[in-house]
Amino acid sequence: MSGPFRIGIDLGGTKIEGAAIDALGSMRARRRVATPAQDYHATIAAIAALVDDIERELGATASVGIGMPGVISPPTGLVKNANSTWLIGRPLQHDLEAALARPVRLANDANCFALSEAADGAAAGLASVFGVILGTGVGGGIVIDGKILVGANAIAGEWGHNPLPWPTPKEVPGPACYCGRSGCIETFLSGPALAADHLRHSGQSLSAPEIAHCADLEDPDCRATLARYIERLARGLAAVINLMDPDAIVLGGGVSGIARLYKAVPRRWTRYIFSDHVVTRLLPPVHGDSSGVRGAAWLWRPEEVR
Repeated sequence: MSGPFRIGIDLGGTKIEGAAIDALGSMRARRRVATPAQDYHATIAAIAALVDDIERELGATASVGIGMPGVISPPTGLVKNANSTWLIGRPLQHDLEAALARPVRLANDANCFALSEAADGAAAGLASVFGVILGTGVGGGIVIDGKILVGANAIAGEWGHNPLPWPTPKEVPGPACYCGRSGCIETFLSGPALAADHLRHSGQSLSAPEIAHCADLEDPDCRATLARYIERLARGLAAVINLMDPDAIVLGGGVSGIARLYKAVPRRWTRYIFSDHVVTRLLPPVHGDSSGVRGAAWLWRPEEVR
């Protein structure tokens, strides 16, 4: 018997994706629709319609977990820190529970990625996992003993808005960040940041995947750009290891597809880590683009769903 079912929703800025997994973790249904950008009430309706479509395909009701940009502020119950700005200040959980007529669990999308890879992905069976999103922005999530560490302010894992550790003189003050500061990790390690760094140094406008491809073809400018990126990622992750000492770090997002990161970064981070020996593993994701919806579904554990 593979039921009962859990539905995960990945609420993104351009698309809303939903999927149902069974008790064994197998995906049983999957749908996606365009996000009604800038329209809060239409976003609620789109999620409700997506859940209804999936449940009709399953022929059963299911629990619902939602991965979202930003987080729910503990004191107010309202959305904060969301790059989908039409959600900010809204009672998203309350309104979704009213629309779906059931309890709903929400978590930051990077937390959902980390939970997915810790539950049955690259870091399955490990006690402490740091999940990293290297995409349009930079996010992070912490999972300890199979549970997301949310934090007192609901910002645990938000390493992207810390300063880049051990900056060189040329990295100070660093690029301006949308958060109002300069030199944040996100301004160095996101996909657009990698492309911007290459443009500054070479005058060439290439995407992150194009830079990695040309580096593999021995293009000197691309090799130099990627070397700077690897050094910066090593410093950023070394600071995480010094603070929480995870068993594994799993990379996600578009930049995680650059294969050379997984050997080159650990070779570099040892010089910054306060230990004589480093066993922390740097891992590619198992579920890739599916981790958002899978992690959202995992917000409900199988034994909690009847």
